Amino acid sequence: MELAAQVGRRLRKLREERGLSLSELARRSKIGKGTLSELEAGRRNPTLETLYAITTELGVPLSSALCPPAVHAEISGGAVDALLTDRFEDAVAVTETYRVRIRAGRTQVSAAHAPGTTEHIIVLGGTARVGEVTAPLLIASGRHGTWAADVPHLYCAPADDVDAVLLVRYPV
Repeated sequence: MELAAQVGRRLRKLREERGLSLSELARRSKIGKGTLSELEAGRRNPTLETLYAITTELGVPLSSALCPPAVHAEISGGAVDALLTDRFEDAVAVTETYRVRIRAGRTQVSAAHAPGTTEHIIVLGGTARVGEVTAPLLIASGRHGTWAADVPHLYCAPADDVDAVLLVRYPV
C-alpha cells in the first residue's frame, strides 16, 4: 500500500497546484468523487485507466503521479500490467518507458491522452493488436509500431500474453 499512499499524495499535490477542487477533478476525469478521495488518501490502489483519466485532466504525464520517487512503479489495468522503468524529460517532451504485459484474450481501451501524445511499442513476445481504436495495428514478436495516443486507443492480446516495451511521449 506504500505505492498507493505515494500516488495519493502526489495526486493531491498536483490537483491543489492547479487550484482544482476534488469535485471539479472528479467531474472532469469522470472518476467518482469518493474514488478520487480514497485514492488521494492512499486507501485505494489506482488502476492504469483511472490514473490516465486523472493525469490527462491535470495536464501531466502519467509518470508525474508516480514520480518522484516511484520509478519502477507497477500499475495494472483491465488488460495491461505496466512497469515504469524510465522517465526522460527535456525541453520538447516527457518520454516514459514501460515494460508491459498484455494479458491473453483481454482488451483495454484507453481514453485520449494530452494533445500530441504518441505511443511506440516493441513487441518482445506474442502478437499484439494496438493503436487507434478505429484502425488498430497487428504487431508480431520482434516488430514495432507507433500511433497517436491523443485519441482513444487499445491494447489487445488476441491469443497468448504479449510482452513488450512501450514508450509514451508527451509534448511539453
